[in-house]
Amino acid sequence: MKVLFAGPSLSGQDYDRSGLDIRPPARKGDLYRAVHDGADAIGLIDGVFGFVPSVWHKEILFALQQGITVLGAASIGALRAAECAPYGMVPVGPIAQSYANGARREDADVCLAHAPAELDFLPLSEPLVDAEATIAAMAVTPGEALALRLAANAIYFADRTAETMVAEAGLDPSFAGRYRAARVRAKTADALLLVEQLRALPSGRGPIPDWVFVASEPWRSYLAEFGQQAA
Repeated sequence: MKVLFAGPSLSGQDYDRSGLDIRPPARKGDLYRAVHDGADAIGLIDGVFGFVPSVWHKEILFALQQGITVLGAASIGALRAAECAPYGMVPVGPIAQSYANGARREDADVCLAHAPAELDFLPLSEPLVDAEATIAAMAVTPGEALALRLAANAIYFADRTAETMVAEAGLDPSFAGRYRAARVRAKTADALLLVEQLRALPSGRGPIPDWVFVASEPWRSYLAEFGQQAA
């Protein structure tokens, strides 16, 4: 079984879902559940944070220790893949690679506000990684591009829209339409790449890695929430 955690990064996308168990953005405990549901491979794209605990690194390590391939891209998947790459998690796409090589450091660069599952997790704000890619693709002067980039960086992630960036940059409101016409969905591109790679993986779990998973006290407490014993 191949489990995919996805939400706003794939909102509105028509992609091949065959062979995938698609679940909503992950939170703490969801990868652990996927392991015990029988996952052979896990693709982590989107996750939640702030109002609930986010995906814990330890549960990713637990999955890897079971011989499960874990891919990460686009959003929290990119962050966790960069952090857990030394243990075998696979960063997929330019965004994850930029975190893995240190070119990008801020978690907030991939954050956005989005609608609930009933509305297909529709994005309601612009993540910085998409804004930067879009501005680079726009036919604007260097000065206008700089003003837009500075504005994008200055705005809180949940408030970042084409209109708020243009207003913050002090540009004519018509630039918002130009932004939308040139919009680049960098997160979506990486998410679709992960889907491709996840679907291409062979069935079955792989070899057990040669590092030791430590069932620490926090891990034992974590498992107690699920009525499980530490491995």
